[in-house]
Amino acid sequence: MSDAPDSLLARHPEPAYLWGHVAGNGTVADDHISVEVSDEQAARRLAAIAGGAPVDHHVAERSFAHDATVTRREDAYTVTIDDPSLAARAAGALGLPTEDSDGGYRFAVFEDHRRQLLRGLLESCGVVCFRESESAVGISFVHADRSLLERIGSLLAAADIHSDPIEESSSGGYWFGVADDDAAAFAEWVYDGADASGLYATDRRQKALRSVERAQGLSVGELSDTDTKSPGDSNTEEVDG
Repeated sequence: MSDAPDSLLARHPEPAYLWGHVAGNGTVADDHISVEVSDEQAARRLAAIAGGAPVDHHVAERSFAHDATVTRREDAYTVTIDDPSLAARAAGALGLPTEDSDGGYRFAVFEDHRRQLLRGLLESCGVVCFRESESAVGISFVHADRSLLERIGSLLAAADIHSDPIEESSSGGYWFGVADDDAAAFAEWVYDGADASGLYATDRRQKALRSVERAQGLSVGELSDTDTKSPGDSNTEEVDG
């Protein structure tokens, strides 16, 4: 882990994806960083990015994002990076909130890897569904910190993806939706190139693309990650190593 602070704060797609997850469903403490995901494949990938960080598996009971009275039990995987230096540098460089301070969420370092950053954020604090009554894809972001949602909205706008105003959620936090006209295109774009890099949660990617297939009347499995680009990001997925 001696090289972790430099590599994990570098301008590469892997750190962008990792810090998207940390911002959306992680904790930056004085001596460590932890992030929880529901997909084992994503947990193993994040652990590998962090230089072989340990992964703990447990079963968590979660409230539904938009209705705190509804709960469900599901597998959860916690990746823990024990590195006080990295925790301090990440908080300072990226503006991530800590136990002692609020966050500013400074993600400019990942401007060239906006897709991977947003993918990590979508998988950590996003909700994807297929709205049967409208035959449409629904995508929203939910978080206790309004300032993070404001930053996500700015990232979407920079990728020419429109979003609705932020509202209070029934669970006590905040949420906003990706504009209906842009939701399907965003789902395809955000996972474009993911197969090549492995930077994705299998269950979330499948749910997003299956929702697009249903909305567009496509056959199951018809979508693939090929050259779907946002006007705000002309780069294809990058793979290091």
